[in-house]
Amino acid sequence: MENWIAKRRLMERSRYWIGRGGRRSRWRKLPFAALMAVFGAAVRMTPIYAAGRRNALALKRVDFDLSFSALPPSFDGYRILHVSDPHLDYFPELAVAARDLLGDLEVDMLAVTGDIHGNHRAPIERSAGLLTEALAGIKVLGPRLAVLGNHDPADMVGVMEEVGFEVLVNRSLVVRRAGENLRVTGLDDVNSFYTEAARAALHDHDDEFRIALVHSAEVADDADEAGYSLYLCGHTHGGQICLPGGRPLVTHLKRCRHAARGLWRQGGMTGYTSCGLGVSDLPVRFNTRGEVALITLRKAPTASGACGTSARTSRRPQEPDRSPRSAACRREDG
Repeated sequence: MENWIAKRRLMERSRYWIGRGGRRSRWRKLPFAALMAVFGAAVRMTPIYAAGRRNALALKRVDFDLSFSALPPSFDGYRILHVSDPHLDYFPELAVAARDLLGDLEVDMLAVTGDIHGNHRAPIERSAGLLTEALAGIKVLGPRLAVLGNHDPADMVGVMEEVGFEVLVNRSLVVRRAGENLRVTGLDDVNSFYTEAARAALHDHDDEFRIALVHSAEVADDADEAGYSLYLCGHTHGGQICLPGGRPLVTHLKRCRHAARGLWRQGGMTGYTSCGLGVSDLPVRFNTRGEVALITLRKAPTASGACGTSARTSRRPQEPDRSPRSAACRREDG
């Protein structure tokens, strides 16, 4: 871990981000950041801003089942609460909205797929504290897991451990039930801090039923190649500001852009990209909603691997795109 921390801190201070497709200069983001600053200043002077804040606070809980023939029978009915991109230091009011939404929910696993932090000027302890507040009513019967996102510094590992999470950095945790195993592998952020240790971690297994927790979808092809059945991620916020119908204007994905939101397929693997709990930079949403996902694993009788889904949404009847999509992953700059 000490070796990883030293390498991660060097990457955080470098002039480059490193993704699965290679490195890219941080200067390339300046035009987009400038455009967002101008857009944000303009929006704040209009009634649209208040509407966007209300939209961001209108969180939803998406409940659905995923069926797998390879799932060990003892894990039939296993419930995973998937939370991604809280960024609660950007919009602290979301912590209260999330707590009201989730209530006293009981789950077997809590999985947070990165970007606990948001504003680099805010203390990371505050971000973790707000997340703890948002999830305070939930009863977790099994592991409370987290991975890092591109906004999370290396020091976030220790902070999250202090509030009760086990942070998986390019390693796995094996969950055991009635003599059967389920492996959960968590990776460091692969959008901006990718190393080959992430890919190696995916291939380090004993042929158990496998779930990958990754901040973004950008190594979905690697996980499929390594035999994973389920891939949970976020990063895109579902676009956050979308065209009517929910089409994202920006996803910030460099690879695997077919996996920008909702359910998708990569080869024989099922994936889910959360629209995220929080917001980044501008605390508004348009034509998409913040969410948490309650995923129930089911044992399927067929031999086709990840074979089916059934979905329902609590509180508000708006769902993400549930048309499974599959495509080759490749580097796409822009």
